[in-house]
Amino acid sequence: MAISDDAVEVRAQGWRTLAALHGRLEDALEKALQAGFDLSVVEYTVLDTLDRQDGWHMRMQQLSRAAALSHSATTRLVTRLENRGLLSRYLCPDDRRGIYSTLTEGGKELLERARPVHDSTLKEALDAACGVPELAPLVDALHSLPRL
Repeated sequence: MAISDDAVEVRAQGWRTLAALHGRLEDALEKALQAGFDLSVVEYTVLDTLDRQDGWHMRMQQLSRAAALSHSATTRLVTRLENRGLLSRYLCPDDRRGIYSTLTEGGKELLERARPVHDSTLKEALDAACGVPELAPLVDALHSLPRL
């Protein structure tokens, strides 16, 4: 195997490890959020992202990036959350083409109840992943990231 082939394999193995950890975390979070709050992980992510805006507004394009979804998937998701009364949309007063999303009181209340379950489930899933030799270095790297 040539040196460049080794580098490709190292990157591919790193990607597979990251995907394996992501899959474990997402599976645990999905089960906990669905069971307790009828929320998917991506729905929780959108609500949490909007909550963390601290008075700022997010355009749909920004929300798409934050949730790692296409624009059309974000629009469908926001429509579902709006129909459930968890968020609302409104036109940007300065640019009529822009649409903002914001949490409703119901969305804030649901998020406040779901956040401790999300956080404890994430901690438990990361702790369990530490017991898997292939995943432990990646979990350690996550724990060493600077807090924002």
